[in-house]
Amino acid sequence: MSGAPLDGGGLTPELVLRAYAAGLFPMAERHDDPELFWVDPRRRGVIPLDGFRISRSLARRLRRDDYRVTVDADFEGVIDACADREETWINAEIRRLCLALHGLGHANSLEVWMEGRLAGGVYGVTLGAAFFGESMFSRRTDGSKIALAWLVDRLRRAGFLLFDTQFLTPHLASLGAVEISRAEYHRRLARALAREADFTAPALPASGQEVVQRNTQTSKRA
Repeated sequence: MSGAPLDGGGLTPELVLRAYAAGLFPMAERHDDPELFWVDPRRRGVIPLDGFRISRSLARRLRRDDYRVTVDADFEGVIDACADREETWINAEIRRLCLALHGLGHANSLEVWMEGRLAGGVYGVTLGAAFFGESMFSRRTDGSKIALAWLVDRLRRAGFLLFDTQFLTPHLASLGAVEISRAEYHRRLARALAREADFTAPALPASGQEVVQRNTQTSKRA
């Protein structure tokens, strides 16, 4: 569900955070459309932090460790890579607001590097113990899957309770994402906003094997 178009230039990072806390998020119709609108889906996509699926092939890929992972090393590069596609909802105002939120410590990125270049990544907005996943990209095979696996591991260890993916796609469903009702989403959001989490606190894992092992242990306990 979406409301009337908004003049993006009138939005502040603080207003955007209040909207996220109410279960809304902004989007644009196209990258060249100056207007934004609020979205409040009737069905919401989430990745349960104890239900992320690492397939055998992804586990092998993670264990190869032929990549490097960083956090907040190139937030601007990640958002620009996410927008670098024929159809995108990331316009100039979304970019401006996300960079402002990043400067306030309420938006973060995780980068995957291969041969010195960005190969994949993901970014999102953080508030309380909720991570609102905005977008991800992949320039090399499995780049976004590696990013998601390391991201889920980080969210667990940082104390997050909710990983909101906004919508459910076949790609996300294959990794354990599910769809929940708006009412259930608001219940989970309220619990997450009542807690605090620190995206930047956990140290990066020493290897992909550590990520795989911890995910297996978490899944068994769920």
